[in-house]
This record gives sequence, C-alpha cells and structure tokens, in this order.
Amino acid sequence: MRELTGMQEKILDKALYLIGKNASFDIPVRAIAKEADVNVSAINYYFRTKNEMMKYVKEFYINNTIAAYAALDDESYSDEEKVIIVANEIMEYTIKYPGVLIILREAIKNQNTNELDARIVEITDSLNKKLYHTLARVLKTDEPDAQYGNMVFLSSIIHPIMNMEINHFKESIINSKEERLKYIAYILDRLKSN
Repeated sequence: MRELTGMQEKILDKALYLIGKNASFDIPVRAIAKEADVNVSAINYYFRTKNEMMKYVKEFYINNTIAAYAALDDESYSDEEKVIIVANEIMEYTIKYPGVLIILREAIKNQNTNELDARIVEITDSLNKKLYHTLARVLKTDEPDAQYGNMVFLSSIIHPIMNMEINHFKESIINSKEERLKYIAYILDRLKSN
C-alpha cells in the first residue's frame, strides 16, 4: 500500500466506520464524503473509484490488524502480558472500527475469487493462531481445553463491544483502557482457575 496522506487516512477511517455501522460494503460515496467532511471530488481525486477506495480500506484493515497483534512478537513481555495487550488492542480496534468484522466476513466469503480477500484471511488466521498458542501457554492447557479457552476468551472480548446497546453493558468498562485491562485480566484469571 502506498503512503497515505492525512486526508486519505481520514476518508478510509470513515469508510471503515460506515461499513461497520451499516454492516455492509454497500456504502454510497456521498455518505462516506459526508462522514469524512469532504467533497465527493476529494474521494475521486485520491482513490479514482469506489472499488479502488475499498481496496485501500482492506489494506488499511490489514495494516491495523498486524499492528494490533504486534505485541505477540515482543519478547520483552511475558505471555500473559502479550495476551492482555493484544486483547486490548483488538477491543480498541473493534470499538473504533466496527467494520473490521464485516471486512473479515466478506473476505472469508470471497477468498477463493479475490486475492486481497485471500490475503486478509491468511493474515488474520496466522495472527489468530499465534494468539491461540500464546493463550494456551498462559492457560497451561492442551486440546480440547485450549480450544474452549480460546473460544471463551475471544467471545468475551468481542461480544461486549458488538452487543453493548443490546445487553446494556457498562460503557465505562468498554471505553476506558484501564477498565478494559482489568476486565481482560479478570477473564484470564477465571480461565486459569478452571
């Protein structure tokens, strides 16, 4: 992906937000322009077409996902610290960009016909496997308990964000980094005690 300007990042940021808000890639360019507070001509100038812009949205997703999981490769952290940091990054990323799950679902559906979607699935799977193995070491479990722990852990960090208004979860736990870190540590403690 070429180096983006601040304006291009702003447009992609708003496009990703709208994809999540509407649970669809079918977002009118005018809606993206309005959300980004730019003219439609700015989108055309920077990205030429909506399809080209959506390719950049997917690249933006890939780069941000890799960044969210980066702590897994940082040997200055313990495995537990790595899991907590990455879980918080995943939560923050999902809060800011609810469209990430839509992008992943779309990529899974189109991975056999679209090279970029196949790359999204491959990278996401690779990063999730790395998280899975790190979490298994933290929980000191093998199959099938590692699978169960992984499912419970990932569900615990994604479900509250995606269903906050339905379940009336306490927003301060989700929106405050300090509270999220306590929540993630709590989940790990519960999983380790089983």
